[in-house]
Amino acid sequence: MEITIKIFRYNPEKDKRGNYVTYKVEGTENDRVLDVLEYIKGNFDGTLSFRRSCAHGVCGSDAMRINGRNMLACKTLVRDTGENITVEPILGLKIVKDLIVDMEPFFDNFKKMKPFFINDSPLPENGRERLQTIEDRARFDETTKCILCACCTTSCPSYWANGDYYGPAAIVNAHRFIFDSRDEAAAERLQILAETDGIARCHTAYSCTEACPREIKVTKAIGEVKMAMMTGKI
Repeated sequence: MEITIKIFRYNPEKDKRGNYVTYKVEGTENDRVLDVLEYIKGNFDGTLSFRRSCAHGVCGSDAMRINGRNMLACKTLVRDTGENITVEPILGLKIVKDLIVDMEPFFDNFKKMKPFFINDSPLPENGRERLQTIEDRARFDETTKCILCACCTTSCPSYWANGDYYGPAAIVNAHRFIFDSRDEAAAERLQILAETDGIARCHTAYSCTEACPREIKVTKAIGEVKMAMMTGKI
């Protein structure tokens, strides 16, 4: 089949603003959008720039807008997009070149959540690791699946309106530690999220949940953090 793909192109050394370039390539319905981009880069224009790494939906580096929706190019098949494809960079972050955006603001917000295990209590006397029940582990299991692709955050209207908002991905990663029974910094993280640019900016648009390639119920996780903040109960 012939695939028509329109790609947003922007070179800061040459362009004042971006434009779209259309390519026509032969492919199959089982090709991934990433395969099509790789083919164009290898056979038509080696300057085409985009991020990719594992190519198996684990690293999250190839997040982009495909036909108007945030997706991972490595997980999106041509049969799901149709033979006419438009590819653009994710929104809300500065474009560096073509489909590459500056992820630093996104990761800065992630780091503010203290996304690491905090426990200053002495280790168990028997020297074993800190244990928890299956039920305790299940409490935060879903939010451990986040791959930091930024699909949820850059699909959020509140983030588009105010880039200082920490965003869904940051809150998801706060959730992962807030509800971990072994961690002792839940109150600290909730205090961070209570700040002006924190969880109050979430207006429950559900765009984040729809955009997540890992099928995390992002809106539900944010709601659980809101409830913990209001009740003081974890």
